[in-house]
Amino acid sequence: MRIRIVGAGAMGRGIAQWAASAGHTVELSDVRAQAVTDALDFVTSMLERAVAKGRMSAEDRAAAVARLVPLDDPWAAGEDVELVIEAVREDLATKAEVFGKLERALPASALFATNTSSLSVTRIAATLQDPSRLAGLHFFNPVPLMRIVEVVPGAATRPEIPPALTALVESCGHRAVTVADTPGFLVNHAGRGLVTEALALLEESVADPAGIDRIARDVLGLRMGPFELMDLTGLDVTAAVIDSIWQGFRHEDRLRPSYLTPNRVAAGLHGRKTGQGWFAYGPDVPAMAPEAPVTGRADRPVHIVGACERATALRAALTAAGAVVEAGPEPSADAVVLVPVWGTTVAGAVAAHALPAARTFGVDPLPPVGRRRVLAVTAASDPAAARDARAVLALAADGAEPYAVSVVRDTAGSVAQRLLASVVSVAASIAERGLATPADIDLAVTTGLGYPVGPLAWGERIGAGRMLELSRSLYATTGDPRHRPTRWVTERAQLGLALTDPGTSPGACLD
Repeated sequence: MRIRIVGAGAMGRGIAQWAASAGHTVELSDVRAQAVTDALDFVTSMLERAVAKGRMSAEDRAAAVARLVPLDDPWAAGEDVELVIEAVREDLATKAEVFGKLERALPASALFATNTSSLSVTRIAATLQDPSRLAGLHFFNPVPLMRIVEVVPGAATRPEIPPALTALVESCGHRAVTVADTPGFLVNHAGRGLVTEALALLEESVADPAGIDRIARDVLGLRMGPFELMDLTGLDVTAAVIDSIWQGFRHEDRLRPSYLTPNRVAAGLHGRKTGQGWFAYGPDVPAMAPEAPVTGRADRPVHIVGACERATALRAALTAAGAVVEAGPEPSADAVVLVPVWGTTVAGAVAAHALPAARTFGVDPLPPVGRRRVLAVTAASDPAAARDARAVLALAADGAEPYAVSVVRDTAGSVAQRLLASVVSVAASIAERGLATPADIDLAVTTGLGYPVGPLAWGERIGAGRMLELSRSLYATTGDPRHRPTRWVTERAQLGLALTDPGTSPGACLD
C-alpha cells in the first residue's frame, strides 16, 4: 500500500517507521521541509538501532529506508496514494485545511485517517465534501512500541472503512480496537478512572502522592502510581484531557476533575519536563525520603472484627504469621482491633459495634500483589496503638521479610479499593454505553496503559457481586454520585454473568 503521512513531528515519524518497516511505501510530508529531513534522519537512526539490537536485519533496514519517500509538497498529486494519515497539531481548523487540500489533490479512492487524540472525528469529516471517506486512526507515542491503535468511525464514515483500517493495523503487527467517536475515545477515557480517583484521595488528605503511588504499585500491581504517571505524561496534558472528557460527557460525576490541578498547571508544576511536578526531578534532587520504619509491639494481642470471608482470611494469615489473635467475641482491654473495611469506614464500624475508638483501625482486605498492607487510622486513634497495629500487620506468613505497611486516613473503602472501584466503574460505563466491546476495552487498557489486567477482567477476578457490594457501600457511605454502581456491574451480578461478557443484545433476538 502507498501511504501518505502529513505531519512529520513525533507522531508522524513514528507512524512512518511503523508502516515502512511493515512493507508499505510511505510518503512523508510536512509544510516545513526541514521537518521532513529531520524525520527521515530520525527514522533511519531508529532502524539502525534496531539492527544493532538484533531486532532487524541490515537488509530489512535498507529496504524500509528505501520505502520512505520524502515529499516537498504535502498537497502533491498522487494517483497511487491509497491512504492518507494526518498527524498535524490538535486544532480543528488546521486539520480541516489539511484535508480540504488533500481532497482536491488526491483521487476519491484514497482513504483519509486522522490521528487526532482529542477532537471529534465527525467534526473533522464534516469539513470535507465527502465526509464518508474519513475515520480516526489514533496511534500512541512511541508508535513502534505502543502496539495498540484506536480505529474511530465518524458518524458518516462508510461501513467498509473501519474493517479495512483494522486489517491494515493488524497486518503491520499492532492490535486494533474499534471505538465510538466520543470524548477521549477509549484509552484516554478509561484512564480517567485511576487519576481522577487518586486526585480525589489527595483532596481528602487520605494519603500523600508518594503513599498513594506505593499502594497502587504494591497492592494493585500497577507498574507506575497515578502521580508518577501524571508527572511522566505532564500535568498540563493530563489536566486538559480530564477537563475535556468531563465536559464532553456533560459533567458526568464519575469523571469529575479535581480542584487541585489548575493552580499546579498555572505554576508550571507539570512533572518531569519542568523538573517539578508531584515529585522533584533532576541530578541535584535528593532521593525521596524512605518510609518510616515499622516500630511498635508485634506481640500485642489483636482482635479482628467480623465473621465474613475477609475477616476469616485476615485472621488466618495473622495467626499463621505468629500474631496473638484473640478468639473471643469482644476485644480484651489491651488488644488492638482490626476491621476489614469493604467500601465502609472504620469510624462507621466503631459506632455500629461500640468498638474502642482509640485502638480500632481499618485493614484493606484486598490481597496485595506485592508485600504491602494498608492500615487506616481515624481522628480518634491512639498513635501508640497505631504503631503496634502496624507492627502486627507487618508480620509475614511465609518467613520472608516483613510487609511494608502504609498508614492512611480513614476513608470509605481505603485507597486501593477506591482506585480499583473507579477503574472498573469507568470501564463498565464505557461498556454499558456501547462505546467499545468488553474485549476491546480490556485489550486497549492493558496495551495502551500498561495495567496488569484489563479493568473488566480485573473486576471479574474480584467477582461481580463483590464489586457491586463495594460500589454500593462506597455510594451509601459517602453519598458521592461518583461512586454510584454502574448498570453493567449491577446486571451482571444479578444475572450471574461475567463482567467481561458482552451479553445478549436485542438485535441478536431478531431473525
